[in-house]
Amino acid sequence: MDSEDGGRHDRLTRHPTPGRRNSLRGWTDAKPVWRVVRNYLLVWVARIAPSLRVRSWVLRRLGATVGNGVSWGLEATPDVFWPELLTLGDDAVVGYDSVLLCHEFLQDEYRTGEVVVGDRAMIGAKAVVLPGVQIGADAEVAANSLVTRDVPAGVTVAGVPARPMGRGDVDTERAADRRDGVADR
Repeated sequence: MDSEDGGRHDRLTRHPTPGRRNSLRGWTDAKPVWRVVRNYLLVWVARIAPSLRVRSWVLRRLGATVGNGVSWGLEATPDVFWPELLTLGDDAVVGYDSVLLCHEFLQDEYRTGEVVVGDRAMIGAKAVVLPGVQIGADAEVAANSLVTRDVPAGVTVAGVPARPMGRGDVDTERAADRRDGVADR
């Protein structure tokens, strides 16, 4: 899904910000205040509602595309600025206290990008998914991972940044780290 020369970055929309101030300082130019306040209140309900049905209903009110049988974990947080860029496939699981971001504010620009979680994909507790990332069907993201790249269908990723895990083979992870210039642990 993610090519060496593109991937999520090719799917991001860049919005330059004028002047020398960082892009977050001008968030009110990006989205109306009333919309962000409304989204924030709905996100709060999605985070704490005891019912999965209510959570899915709230996510749809936010503009997210939510498939059948989605399980949205307690305290999980959808993007508050651009929740309409979030797509959750059928029977996807988003774990406790995870964050799915569809935007990133930088110094000279902000970027937006759709986050797609495929059918039956699983995102573990406290994982963070960056804008523009696509997680394939039946893929798994381990708890506490930072997902900066696409996750192909059926693949398990873990770590910061998240990398594919071998089938219990530590040497597979070390080989990937060496390829990416990370020192052995």
